[in-house]
Amino acid sequence: MKQLNALKTAFSLALCFLFAYAGSLFTPVPGSEWYYQTLQRPTWNPPDWLFPPVWSLLFLMMAVAFALVLSARNSSGRLPWSAISVFVAQLILNLAWSASFFGLHSPQLALGVITLLWLMIVATMVQFRKIVPLASWLLVPYLLWVSFAAYLNFIIWQLN
Repeated sequence: MKQLNALKTAFSLALCFLFAYAGSLFTPVPGSEWYYQTLQRPTWNPPDWLFPPVWSLLFLMMAVAFALVLSARNSSGRLPWSAISVFVAQLILNLAWSASFFGLHSPQLALGVITLLWLMIVATMVQFRKIVPLASWLLVPYLLWVSFAAYLNFIIWQLN
């Protein structure tokens, strides 16, 4: 396994949790959840308290995966820019999902965004696997959660 560089690990954590924080600005907090509470949701919708710890763990795993990739250099000593690009793109799409679902109140738009997000996570996993296979495996729970979230998003769109 590649050894993690402390500075790159700190950068990865800061980047991922910056995006996590930015996304949280769109999500409901007590007193502002009127939109979310008015949505018809399936009976199997997870309880609201579950989302913050799950997303925190997923963003932590993303940060570790990204740090592993940043700490690995190819034979020429260059950073893996294609892997970095798709990773940052999926972070942007993750933020765009929160903005479209909670900020714009559009489950339909959010469904399109989460579809692109899912594809970008797969692309990230493919790129990471070429560099540090463990980094790709660290993203499996994220892909599974986003798959579930996409289905939940679809059902919410259908119900509303």
